[in-house]
Amino acid sequence: MKLLLISNSTNAGEAYLDYPKYEIQKFLGEEPVDALFIPYAAVTFSFDEYENKVNQRFAQIGHRVTGIHHFKNAREAVMQAKAIIVGGGNTWKLVRLMYQNRIMHAIRKRVAAGIPYIGWSAGANVACPTLRTTNDMPIVAPIGFATFNFVPFQINPHFIDTHPENFGGETREQRIEEFLVENPKIYVVGLREGTMLKYENENLELIGKRNARIFHFGQTPQELSSKDNFNFLMGK
Repeated sequence: MKLLLISNSTNAGEAYLDYPKYEIQKFLGEEPVDALFIPYAAVTFSFDEYENKVNQRFAQIGHRVTGIHHFKNAREAVMQAKAIIVGGGNTWKLVRLMYQNRIMHAIRKRVAAGIPYIGWSAGANVACPTLRTTNDMPIVAPIGFATFNFVPFQINPHFIDTHPENFGGETREQRIEEFLVENPKIYVVGLREGTMLKYENENLELIGKRNARIFHFGQTPQELSSKDNFNFLMGK
């Protein structure tokens, strides 16, 4: 498999998809690629708007995307794709539409066969066994919680450590600890903004200047940098 799992699309004060664009370029290669784009996580804007927004950035790196909504047969579009890109937004809606359009298994099969997969935010979350470490409100019922299972661990995109003053609710870390009580055998990666995980040539690495926070039931969370080995998360 070839996976590029990006925490967020946009860093504060930067243009959309600006910080990860060159990593995306390297990941897809020098030859221009017209990747299949899954815009199903969009809620407050149209799929066409989402596709255009991504293509404005991809034009700078020699690649482009075509939205799956343009195809009459979504499953056939997946089976013919040279690369698959899943954008961020609401994970619950994304998963619901992937089930409704019967492409979950098809994407899993194609990526397992070696075509590149890129996902940011919700698109990174669904690379995991389930969507259950998303940050999004369940604005729709997802039909099922199981997702692609490309990696055996869970990702929490946009992971933050901050606990605002006078805020009495649970922190992100506390929410992850709740997940671990119910799922004690699964690692969770708190993927901070500005970072991404790349899996290629059977090697998992962190890209970015910030650490990832690794959670496992009964263990003190670890802070790992891009210099550390992440392959233990793949069971190696």
